[in-house]
Amino acid sequence: MTDRIKRSDAEWRALLSEDEYRITRQKGTERAFTGAYWRTEGKEGRYHCRCCGAVLFESSTKYDSGSGWPSFYQPAQPDAVAEAQDGSHGMRRIEALCARCDAHLGHVFPDGPAPTGLRYCINSASLKFEGEDKGEG
Repeated sequence: MTDRIKRSDAEWRALLSEDEYRITRQKGTERAFTGAYWRTEGKEGRYHCRCCGAVLFESSTKYDSGSGWPSFYQPAQPDAVAEAQDGSHGMRRIEALCARCDAHLGHVFPDGPAPTGLRYCINSASLKFEGEDKGEG
C-alpha cells in the first residue's frame, strides 16, 4: 500500500455523508440487507475505499454469504486491507480496515469459501464500486 492518507476529523466529516462517517470513521455498521452492495450479481469491477479511493476488493472474489453484507474471500492485494483485534460489544472479532486511511470496513471471519476460507464481511457504506453491468443479475 502506498502513500498513507491522514485527515482531521473535520476533513473526514466534510468529505463523507453522516452515515459514511459514522461507519468508516467511528466503527459503525449498517443494518443487514440494507446496503447498496449486498447484492450485485452480474457486475464486474472493483470495490474502492469510500474514504480514500484505494482498491480493496475485486468483484470476482465477492460471494453471497447470506449475511446481508457484501462478502469477499480475499482483498484485491494482500496489503490492501489491514486487520486489528476488536473486543467491542463483548465479542472477539478481527476488524477489517483500509490499509491506506484506516477506514473501518467491517470484520473478517474464518467461515468463508475456498481458496482462503475467509469471509470479509464489509459495510456497503465503506465501499465505492467502479465497474460495469454484465446483465446477468
